[in-house]
Amino acid sequence: MEAIMYPVLVLGGLGFVFASGLAYASQKFHVEIDPKITQVRDVLPGANCGACGVPGCDGFARGVVAGELPVDGCPVGGSECAEAVAKVMGVESNGLAKMVAKVICNGDSTKCKENFVYEGIEDCTAAALVRGGSKSCSYGCLGLSTCVRACPFDAIEITEDKIAKIIIEKCTGCKKCVIACPKNVIDMVPYDKYVVVACNNKEPAKVVRAKCSVSCIGCKICVKACPVDAIGFDNNLAIIDYEKCINCFICEKKCPTKAIEGELDRMKEAKKKKKQNS
Repeated sequence: MEAIMYPVLVLGGLGFVFASGLAYASQKFHVEIDPKITQVRDVLPGANCGACGVPGCDGFARGVVAGELPVDGCPVGGSECAEAVAKVMGVESNGLAKMVAKVICNGDSTKCKENFVYEGIEDCTAAALVRGGSKSCSYGCLGLSTCVRACPFDAIEITEDKIAKIIIEKCTGCKKCVIACPKNVIDMVPYDKYVVVACNNKEPAKVVRAKCSVSCIGCKICVKACPVDAIGFDNNLAIIDYEKCINCFICEKKCPTKAIEGELDRMKEAKKKKKQNS
């Protein structure tokens, strides 16, 4: 009997000592956490993508409460998230227009000429090291899935004709694809704007036209056609001012090379949903 009792007492005593030590440590080294941090964290989307500039949603919540980050600093959450965070903090939100990624290139394998056949790693960064890539247009999308792998939301796909396409409804605006693209052909545009100049080539018209059939040739027809002066021109490229753009699609219709790409169906669907929700 004694052979059993002594080990039990010893183990019980050790357990009591360790438990007391842990209880003391938890009180001695306890760190007070502002409840607002938890409240802000709860209204964030939880993507932990780092698009706000800090590592993860916890870091963003701490930054907001500390006054180091703005309440509308989460691009993934958009205006609804900004308003929720502002409500927790007891301040006004200026609102945040939702931004999504767009591939500023439409020169797939059927439209843009190839200088050579690339037979290497299926990676745009690796391919770009070989004479800037296989495409004759050095500004074009290489379509080798680097952005697809970078996207944590499966919002990008590669078409059969080897060009990246953003699935807008899945895009959260985290900008990881923008950072990953070695050719800098992915840019951020407002979610509620449905036209984009899908060309990134800044070379003269004679040069670029010989390389790609859907390139911007700098004819300025879109500039003259726009009824609200929302299109400018710089470095041989048409540039849309989205603050002025009214989604009239006139520029898309007038563009002789189809370098301006429109999403009429997406706009109609957005209007339909807005009408149903109103």
